[in-house]
Amino acid sequence: MQTPVMLSLLLVSMGLMEALQAQSHRITRRDLFSKETPLDMAPASFDDQYVGCAAAMMAALPDLNYTEFQANKVYADGWALASSQWRERQAWGPEWGLSPTRLPPPPPGFRDEHGVALLAYTANSPLHKEFNAAVREAGRTRAHYLHHFSFKTLHFLLTEALQLLSRRQRSPRCHQVFRGVHGLRFQPAGPGATVRLGGFASASLQNVAAQQFGEDTFFGIWTCLGAPIKGYSFFPGEEEVLIPPFETFQVINASRPAQGPARIYLRALGKRSTYNCEYIKGEQDTRLGPHAEGGLPRPVFRGYRQKY
Repeated sequence: MQTPVMLSLLLVSMGLMEALQAQSHRITRRDLFSKETPLDMAPASFDDQYVGCAAAMMAALPDLNYTEFQANKVYADGWALASSQWRERQAWGPEWGLSPTRLPPPPPGFRDEHGVALLAYTANSPLHKEFNAAVREAGRTRAHYLHHFSFKTLHFLLTEALQLLSRRQRSPRCHQVFRGVHGLRFQPAGPGATVRLGGFASASLQNVAAQQFGEDTFFGIWTCLGAPIKGYSFFPGEEEVLIPPFETFQVINASRPAQGPARIYLRALGKRSTYNCEYIKGEQDTRLGPHAEGGLPRPVFRGYRQKY
């Protein structure tokens, strides 16, 4: 006999599978990749959650952001575009034509910088692609992050924005979302495997909207750390949910037919981070001199107590 928990999981997985059977539509704007890759725990991903150092990071942003502007033209241009759009939306007021309903007020602690970061990420520009490619590699070593990752500001602001937006929801609030990818067929280990998406992953509450972004791999995802960002997106009609790189998932089912899209169904498990507060630690190491402690921090695991 199936237990209520097992039945619940079965219903969720069936709902995801049925919702992803619709005909896909070709459109390529985001999530462009050029090669196949395994779907695993993305061990090289930079996955900092900034636990206990958010205030210190925010205080460091003005100098850090200026430095990154000088080193990264794609980031500087993307931020300028998003800043202009953010100012326009503020001038228009709370109802700026995105929806017939009033947008909810931002959560406590949400600053202009968070809104600009979300707009910059969702813009139709090269920024999101270069940023996520860098995120997927920045965690190779602590030194690589500190000296070669020129998106530290954007990574922090997106991470904190999602944390703030998630806290505003009923705790915990999980979402069934869909994600289409163009140009890549993922290779998961198989049902039961634990995986991460490796970067900030755009998904949609609407199956049709997700299909528009690619027809090589379709994901059905049950996420509990992803947050809806419709009110902070360049394209609010997409009903976007942004998933952070440190959320872990269990593979419910996966298929890779000889022809047609790969289909992968994921259920939220918890979160896992190898890094925490690495920029602040790096600043402290600089002040302490060459004898400061280094090395790779121990991974941090968190799981959900509730059942799905």
